[in-house]
Amino acid sequence: MTTVLVTGGAGFIGSNLADRLLAEDHRVIAVDDLSSGRIANLGEARGYGKAYTFFNMDVRADGLLPLFERHRPEVVYHLAAQAGVRPSLEDPVHDAAVNVMGTLNVLTCAHAVGARKVVYAASGGTIYGEPRRVPAKESAAQGSFPMSPYGISKKVVMDYLAFYQRYRGLDFTALALGNVYGPRQDPHGEAGVIPIFAAKMLAGEAPIIYGDGNQTRDYVFIDDVVHAFVQATERGSGKLVNIGTGLETSVNGLYRLLGDIIGFEREPAHGPLPPGELRRIALDISSAASALAWKPWTHLEDGLAETVAYLKGV
Repeated sequence: MTTVLVTGGAGFIGSNLADRLLAEDHRVIAVDDLSSGRIANLGEARGYGKAYTFFNMDVRADGLLPLFERHRPEVVYHLAAQAGVRPSLEDPVHDAAVNVMGTLNVLTCAHAVGARKVVYAASGGTIYGEPRRVPAKESAAQGSFPMSPYGISKKVVMDYLAFYQRYRGLDFTALALGNVYGPRQDPHGEAGVIPIFAAKMLAGEAPIIYGDGNQTRDYVFIDDVVHAFVQATERGSGKLVNIGTGLETSVNGLYRLLGDIIGFEREPAHGPLPPGELRRIALDISSAASALAWKPWTHLEDGLAETVAYLKGV
């Protein structure tokens, strides 16, 4: 039984990843400060008894090293982050403290205990800035200018990962995630237009579309993303790999799809487009097939239906 550690383990992606790792007979140590993660997400994992341990801890804390020393994980899945564009615009210092200094603490601890690898959750939606070509290839990160401190912090970490691999022998794979959605995503949190729209529609309220609604994103389902993290455990050494669908979906198109699934016919409200928002993004996922033996399998309509069904039951 391999011991692995998941930071952000009570979050939307982290808790789903922990469940998959437990199902594959790993011993999972989960760390989360619960600033956005939720104890309610841990129910399935806790059913695995002693194979699962949860620690309420900030990744910047001094106590992280003793935790690593006690459990000595072989692989670290680093998902803990300040994960919002808008909060990063309002407080770039806090964003860097969590996303850069917190990550450095994780890398330092992983190296100190001889961990083999870190699988890092990068942000395909922000590190490329406004890409010249869509879908964006991983090479677009070279010379790109992210439009928010969040995107900058996520991009900066790439250089630290390369440093730790070259000079400390700590392997990594970085997954540039598209807009991840699915069950357990918080409709009240910063991230996630899909649960926000769906929760509003289910409550009979008209969601707000910011801007003209023609801005596009690459929406990728949670189960597909979790599979990418698992595949990266043994593959993709030293690589940045896009994890998305390669397809652009506009906010207006998303609104119509959700409306059809829920049976919601009202027109949306409208508001001004916030700063730091991209016009277009989709991810070229061709390298994921060779680097990770990965491809997405969930169609957007199916993933949206599953997400709506989950929100109805919450």
